[in-house]
Amino acid sequence: MPGQVSLGAYTYVQETREDLDWAELVTLDLSKYGTPEGKKELAEFLIKALREKGFFYVKNFNISQEAVNRQFSLGREFYELPLEEKLKYVPDGLDQGQFNGYVPAGRRILEAKTGIKDRVEIYNIPKFNGDFNHNHPQIIQDNIEEIEQFSRLLHSEVLDPLHTLLAIALELPEDHFRNIHTYEVKSEDHLRYMKYSKFTPEENETIGNSWVRGHTDLGSFTLLFRQPVAALQIRDPVHNEWKWVKPLDATLTVNACDAISFLTGGYVRSTIHRVAAPPKDQQHVDRLGLLYFSRPHNDVVLNTAKESPVLQREGFTQNEFEKSGNPTPTVEEWTFAKQKWQRTKGVRDTDETYRTAQIVPGFREQAYV
Repeated sequence: MPGQVSLGAYTYVQETREDLDWAELVTLDLSKYGTPEGKKELAEFLIKALREKGFFYVKNFNISQEAVNRQFSLGREFYELPLEEKLKYVPDGLDQGQFNGYVPAGRRILEAKTGIKDRVEIYNIPKFNGDFNHNHPQIIQDNIEEIEQFSRLLHSEVLDPLHTLLAIALELPEDHFRNIHTYEVKSEDHLRYMKYSKFTPEENETIGNSWVRGHTDLGSFTLLFRQPVAALQIRDPVHNEWKWVKPLDATLTVNACDAISFLTGGYVRSTIHRVAAPPKDQQHVDRLGLLYFSRPHNDVVLNTAKESPVLQREGFTQNEFEKSGNPTPTVEEWTFAKQKWQRTKGVRDTDETYRTAQIVPGFREQAYV
């Protein structure tokens, strides 16, 4: 795009040569999206992928590899800033669930005896729809128009099609889910640069090779751009076995999240995943992630879409809140309740009380092992 700031080339590390137990995930090809027949085929493909795996790849999503590489370069440049500079962008209210801006590493204790803490840093950039302040370090501010364009493209080229296909699969009007995920309405979507700094092999052994324990994401869909350091693992929803997720060229890795599970009465389940220490031939490098988190409008009440003929036929007409008789939260209430729990400072990863805490009345977290 005109006026781009020079960032230098982004070099991806070599993929692992280890023979890992890779998940067998399918790839949804959005080049077929342009016709009614293609949409029907993709809708059937999507719902099968969501029900059987929860994670899948997407290709042909009309965003160039050059644009993706530049976002990785921006993430790299941000994390090369001095810590004291990054700390200027920690959000007020981080302990209460605020998350836009910089979240420093070291908030979780991975191993109690040694006191080893997590080494995960996060920088979240919210929507550009007028609802959020944008106060960023210079490297981000200098490229803010490009970041906005990239974020908006993820909506129009990836998320809008996915929400349309999900509606078709559930025999709802095509715009059912799109209408509650529009870009211009306030929601807590955000683009994320995420850095996992390396541990020594001895430290990895001490923490049980676990960087982030099993969890689910709180929104609708999470988009993860390919990066070659193997660490993401998913728990297969059919066999309950942990599998590694292989990085595929020119794809996004997508997973279903809590809000979609609530909105479908559990017909689509939120996918359990974790981050493990990389294989030995990649433990000498840091891991930089580029992600986008999609969430419904803040004022949406997370009730099951009971009007879906599919959910009616299959018997998925109530989610956890509706079954328990508790008030169903709005997306905003749900988001900040779970974010507050996630951002708990000083918690031990092995603390079962924390891992099974009640997030809101009617929903309790689980310890995924």
